Amino acid sequence: MKNKKAIIFTGAIVGIFSVILVKYGNPANMGFCIACFLRDITGALGLHRAPVVQYIRPEIIGLVLGAFLMSFASKEFRARGGSSPFIRFLLGFIVMVGALMFLGCPLRMVLRIAGGDLNAIVGLIGFIAGIGVGIFFLNKGFSLKRNYKLLNFEGFIFPGLNLGLLLLLIIAPAFIFFSESGPGSMHAPWLLALAAGLIVGGLAQKTRLCMVGGIRDAILFKDYYLISGFISILVVALIGNLLITKSFTLGFANQPVAHMDGIWNFLGMLLAGWGSVLLGGCPLRQLILSGEGNIDSVMAVMGMVFGAAFSHNFNLAASPKGSTPNGQIAVIIGFLILLGISYFNIEKIGVKMKGDVKLEA
Repeated sequence: MKNKKAIIFTGAIVGIFSVILVKYGNPANMGFCIACFLRDITGALGLHRAPVVQYIRPEIIGLVLGAFLMSFASKEFRARGGSSPFIRFLLGFIVMVGALMFLGCPLRMVLRIAGGDLNAIVGLIGFIAGIGVGIFFLNKGFSLKRNYKLLNFEGFIFPGLNLGLLLLLIIAPAFIFFSESGPGSMHAPWLLALAAGLIVGGLAQKTRLCMVGGIRDAILFKDYYLISGFISILVVALIGNLLITKSFTLGFANQPVAHMDGIWNFLGMLLAGWGSVLLGGCPLRQLILSGEGNIDSVMAVMGMVFGAAFSHNFNLAASPKGSTPNGQIAVIIGFLILLGISYFNIEKIGVKMKGDVKLEA
């Protein structure tokens, strides 16, 4: 469905819902944030104990189920996997470390820019630089190899888990944690958030909306189809912030859930951009692919969940006060790991190391 009008419309819907969700309770500039919302769910399940970021976010559930329903209805649902699953898990982990250093995924980066946060411009520059590094290795022959057809039952498991999360949100048993203050305590009514996720998930599945893919395709092929969706998000969210929430504040200082540590904003998103190129898509795209049966993307999402837990349990995540020494070390280690993954998965390098066993390279 490579229809530019369709992806611009999808971007407009994302922008509108992003403004509406903030107006009705979500943190400012956080109508959607895949990294932040996965982190909140991780906390709600007790995998980390940072008390201010714990909530089962219906937007994530809706994105997965919307993609599942749309792909199933259009007969595009197809369970497949087996393309370097552990490397994808590790890449998801690293992307989350970078995103939590910046305090947002690529989608929230755009929404922060639409809210006037100039720190996000610094992040965008780093993000583009990271995508450029990833493209360098793509051109050298980087590949995580093909995937394989699986039983559809395996593809149903992840959407089923999200239904389970929805049930936990509604029942709210004692073993689920909900923030009483901070960003985790700020949320739109769950039915509104779920509906927004379902609609955006379905549209994103049909249009292949992806920030990383948009910048990658613009650089590699001068193809502006995907990037037009994110330009649409930016424009519509900007208009909404100016006219509806009246929350547009231009500057670096006193931005909501953000910090002014420019070097680490840049490096955090450079790490996230590079890792996302190797994965083949941004965190939003990984969620959508997970909903349509891609188990490799499920592994990437699980890596993000584990990365969120690790980041908060070991003080890697930044805060509005800035980055932490642990987080800075983790980002540097992340670059070294990405360099190793990028180099040793260049096809010619892999074939040379493995001799004649090309499929295992």
